[in-house]
Amino acid sequence: MGFLDGKVAVVTGGNRGIGRAIVAALAGEGATVALTARTREAAEKAAREVGRGAHGLECDVRREDQVTRLFAEVARVHGGTDILVNNAGVGLFGPVADMSPDDWRTVIETNLNGVFYCCRAAIPQMRARGGGYIVNVSSLAGKNAFPNGAAYNASKFGLNGFSEALMQEVRHDGIRVSYVMPGSVATEFGRGATEKAGWALQAEDVAQGILALLQTPARALFSRVEMRPSRPPRK
Repeated sequence: MGFLDGKVAVVTGGNRGIGRAIVAALAGEGATVALTARTREAAEKAAREVGRGAHGLECDVRREDQVTRLFAEVARVHGGTDILVNNAGVGLFGPVADMSPDDWRTVIETNLNGVFYCCRAAIPQMRARGGGYIVNVSSLAGKNAFPNGAAYNASKFGLNGFSEALMQEVRHDGIRVSYVMPGSVATEFGRGATEKAGWALQAEDVAQGILALLQTPARALFSRVEMRPSRPPRK
């Protein structure tokens, strides 16, 4: 038994890293979790490894048609969506003058367009179920720009603004929206992950932060959450 018994969650990019930890945490509290990956094999393998409560579905969030199909399947099998965690993301880095348009599009279409597609599909289901919770996984790179990070910074700055606007749009439908901004996380996504392992946030830390948001009384909302390692290396 858990505080999410009977709830249906969708976690994009749920087959590894932060997303995988989020899926395990939600399923551990009793939720039915549809996790996505860009291939069916990766999604189903992750779901088998998580175990009870997890179901793997193929979805490239850059593709509106695949997102539409994903939420239609969740509605058909599970009745609708109560929780959406937009976690799918990519980071491609380099000077603007050297970055290919394809790399730029990959970052923006995954980190920003994909969130729009998923929210647009999930909100009607949440309204029909009397409310819900949307958590967008951003980054401290969404407020702190750095050289060679223009595409990633742009996607996360945009995601933060999108989240704040959406929060105000749907709050009276009983839908809460938060965005979580982790700093250094020791996953395969992060640069220098091996060097970070001793002091950085773990994927499970971010997952626990999201569980804490979901347990907040319905009258309260932490709309923006910044997460940092508590004891990073001294400079």
